[in-house]
Amino acid sequence: MNSSEVLRYCPDLLHYTRRSSREVMVGNVGVGGNNPIRVQSMITSDTRDTDACVKEVLGLAAAGCEIVRITAQTKIYAANLENIAREVRAAGCGVPLVADIHFKPDAAMEAAKWVEKVRVNPGNYVDKKKFEIREYTDEQYEDELLKIREEFMPLVSLCIDKKRAMRIGTNHGSLSDRIMNRYGDTPLGMVESAFEFARIAREMNYHQFVFSMKASNPKVMIEAYRLLVARLEKEGADWNYPIHLGVTEAGDGEDGRIKSAIGMGSLLADGIGDTVRVSLTEDAIFEIPVARAMAAPFQNASLAKWPGCSVKAALLSYDPFSYDRRSSSLLNVMGHELGSDRPVRVFTSQEKWNAVAHKFAELGDFKPEIILEKSGVVAVDPRMNEEIAAINDSIHPVLVTVKDGIEMEVIHAFRLLASLIQARHPVLLKDTLIPAVGEVDYQAILLEGARNIGSLLCDGIGDAIIIQGENAPGQSLRLSYNILQAAGVRIFKTDYVACPSCGRTLFNLQSTTQKIRAATGHLKGVRIAVMGCIVNGPGEMADADFGYVGGAPSKINLYVGKTAVKFNIPEDEAVERLIDLIREHGKWIPAPEIVSSAS
Repeated sequence: MNSSEVLRYCPDLLHYTRRSSREVMVGNVGVGGNNPIRVQSMITSDTRDTDACVKEVLGLAAAGCEIVRITAQTKIYAANLENIAREVRAAGCGVPLVADIHFKPDAAMEAAKWVEKVRVNPGNYVDKKKFEIREYTDEQYEDELLKIREEFMPLVSLCIDKKRAMRIGTNHGSLSDRIMNRYGDTPLGMVESAFEFARIAREMNYHQFVFSMKASNPKVMIEAYRLLVARLEKEGADWNYPIHLGVTEAGDGEDGRIKSAIGMGSLLADGIGDTVRVSLTEDAIFEIPVARAMAAPFQNASLAKWPGCSVKAALLSYDPFSYDRRSSSLLNVMGHELGSDRPVRVFTSQEKWNAVAHKFAELGDFKPEIILEKSGVVAVDPRMNEEIAAINDSIHPVLVTVKDGIEMEVIHAFRLLASLIQARHPVLLKDTLIPAVGEVDYQAILLEGARNIGSLLCDGIGDAIIIQGENAPGQSLRLSYNILQAAGVRIFKTDYVACPSCGRTLFNLQSTTQKIRAATGHLKGVRIAVMGCIVNGPGEMADADFGYVGGAPSKINLYVGKTAVKFNIPEDEAVERLIDLIREHGKWIPAPEIVSSAS
């Protein structure tokens, strides 16, 4: 029996229903319950700089941020939260403040005196990660849990006394050695890590906490949150704690927005998520409009636009808790192999193809591959039994998609389609069932397309994609390829894992990330992590080929995988040394010369 038959994270995968949770008060802001999905962010200023922190908090609040997080890496930093909180309140701003804690229980104890909420990371609050491989006996494992209780119970007591909220926030990149050795680098390990802390809190009759399960890989992040919610449901009705959503190290620009929309949007579409933070390697102020736009379709006033489906799928075509691509048959369409284990192909309309045909050489990796009108694709309404039967009665595999204009939400429509047609038939995914007419809001199209197509790709559904919500041919093609890259199903350019700035960051993340992009952006298929500090660095870099991590002020450590190989490199030399490291490992190629279109 597979896990999807045992655990359920969503009552109906063909109809939107927001998950019911208890309300947790963060200062004067309610999270969960009947509250709207809350938007939060994190300041980047040094926590010891009161004026800079206050200015940034006020700016975020003015932009619509409802909860603001501040790093507190030691007790000395945490002590200054008293001054920051006092000045923020003196300015007439009531936005709740959250202390972000890693490694230092004494910093958490100090911070809880002054701010409305404390975030603890179960992977490093007590445990010290050394990447050790060892076997834990049951007795040794219990000894570790006793140490956690000794350090964590005083914080819970203080939060009860002070009426503080808490986030038990697991990060894929900072699971403890104890969890890693028993559960592996898995969503199950992430959930169990959080549950250890939650059980202690509940034993003390403390319930003012929320959960998070963050990862830089959207597939891992989606699976971890689904498993968390399924486990909460299985534990009982009183385990209905709110959920904080986030994709760690999403990066910057369009790539960061797409990766966030895939991970967070997929969960929001299934009713999971009570507060969101979009982590971009940009000034925090730019995170707010993205987070607000991402949450907007799922706020109560907007839910009328999410029609359900009276047809029930007999059996899901995928396991929601583990990735496996749907096993379709191989087709040859316009000279491209499609389906089976072949790359997910990029479609466009005849009109857009004609518009860019004269400059194919300039499009580089963003070329269209197949014309919709010449593909032989069959569009069906998955609610119509006779249309599904006609596909399944076909002797040969058929490329299938959902008809435009039907009153179903995209994710629900394609889930239903994939569950009813035989697996041999490849599927063409669409970002929207209402093709664009006239000018559109590109950010809205980007977020919707990444959510819809990315969610389905992360569940193994889809052999080709087409963007219909954006009229500009070049822009729609770029969006198509960037969604494929962010979903991890087709890597066609350098992939970056870049964390957002915060008070722990030991160098200028934004300028450094751009400098690294400029130097390495031509290395197709190479994954580079750019991390401001070691909190999640080595762990989140497990999937990366190379890492650039702040080790000390103005000093950089370079990694291969999650192993540090170069230490304390001066920042002004570090990018060149990174290139040398890539060259040493045989993954460097010279950047291609730029050919002028006029030549």
